[in-house]
Amino acid sequence: MSTYTHGHAEPVLASHRWRTAENSCGYLLDHLRPGLDLLDLGCGPGTITVDLAGRVAPGRVVGLDAAPGVLAEAAALAERRGAAVEWVTGDALALPFADATFDVVHAHQVLQHLPDPVGALREAARVLRPGGLLAVRDVDYAATTWYPPEPGLDAWLDLYQRVARGNGGEPDAGRRLLAWARAAGLTGDGGSGGSVTASASAWCYASPAERQWWGTSWAGRATASAFAEQAVATGAATAAQLEEVAASWRRWAGAEDGWIALLHGELLVRLP
Repeated sequence: MSTYTHGHAEPVLASHRWRTAENSCGYLLDHLRPGLDLLDLGCGPGTITVDLAGRVAPGRVVGLDAAPGVLAEAAALAERRGAAVEWVTGDALALPFADATFDVVHAHQVLQHLPDPVGALREAARVLRPGGLLAVRDVDYAATTWYPPEPGLDAWLDLYQRVARGNGGEPDAGRRLLAWARAAGLTGDGGSGGSVTASASAWCYASPAERQWWGTSWAGRATASAFAEQAVATGAATAAQLEEVAASWRRWAGAEDGWIALLHGELLVRLP
């Protein structure tokens, strides 16, 4: 198991609950149909998983996460929405499923946190059936851009990258997805790889409500989350420096012309 940089504090989960199939995996949706069996890796509170379940029903859908507490929230959501989803506590690097179990494996914002993303891709491919589809999407932190200039957010970005890498992750994962798939032998460059489609998309927050929501989320993460605890424990930042990061997020959120975009890399791999 790897160390999850964000943890599951309320400011983090508030962000995760916003995610839907439409705003977080549009690149995959046209490839889904009823009856497909789907595994959602790192499913968190299950908002994407439940959406995907509605698109592949009556196919089997499994949501897997390393944190049993967040799976309880996901299960409650599925019950409220009448979605048939199995919830499993597990590790993306050692999936508790037999070979060739699923038609689709989906992972959103997962590979960036793993110490062995290439191994995770191989493991995902292992549980796919012939002709199955692997879909991964990860942010690229270094490509995040905002306005107006805010030196405190420059400090935040540097700090986040140092903490994430200290945990064995790669925060600039989006640009590396294709390289990781090639290293995993999945790109069809010789050997048994399949067809690959690489793409990109972005989240953009610019309205007053969006700025307030995103800025509040990161202000909270900077002072009351696993990320904040890890930053202090490792000496990457002091509590006072984290308070300044939070203040920077609040200043940005209050700027009338505030704007931020987060670039994501996407990859679809169709196995032979």
